[in-house]
Amino acid sequence: MTMRSMQPERSSGKRSRKSIPALCRFIGTFILIAVIAAFLPLTLPRAIGWEAYEVVSGSMEPELPVGSMIYAKAAGPEEIGEGDIIVFQKNGAVITHRVVRDCPEEKEFITKGDANQGEDMTPTPYGSLIGKVVFHIPYAGVLMTMLSGTTGKIYAVLFAVCGVLLRMVGGILEKQGGEKEDGV
Repeated sequence: MTMRSMQPERSSGKRSRKSIPALCRFIGTFILIAVIAAFLPLTLPRAIGWEAYEVVSGSMEPELPVGSMIYAKAAGPEEIGEGDIIVFQKNGAVITHRVVRDCPEEKEFITKGDANQGEDMTPTPYGSLIGKVVFHIPYAGVLMTMLSGTTGKIYAVLFAVCGVLLRMVGGILEKQGGEKEDGV
């Protein structure tokens, strides 16, 4: 007759003592990587000279949906052609529209939002040009605007601190578990 012991196996206890510190360190590392990854779309483009903006109106839909994040690189008027999407200043606001016509004699662009019926009422002077849109991430602008604000930065620091603390707790638990095994 085969008998089975009713005593719990000791190896499972050792395994759980090792898995909790590993889990703490894993979650801590994951949180730190997530915080860094969340800020990469804001920091890396600036390193190569691009500026990031959030699309807040539907004038360029469907090409640029509301809430999208756009990246624009500085460009001179001579680098802009018909069909290019540009970023420019108008009455204190930053606007993103498509160039319909370039008028070099008047030193201005005729622009239009893709979703608008007609061209913009006033031409865009060359001096108002900020840059040319080179890339966009649909619907990411809202998140990036939140992260770049004071509240977002505070949350990011708090999450990073939590990640570091979890890694530290994992290390302490791992060290204590090793000492208990040595003492047994």
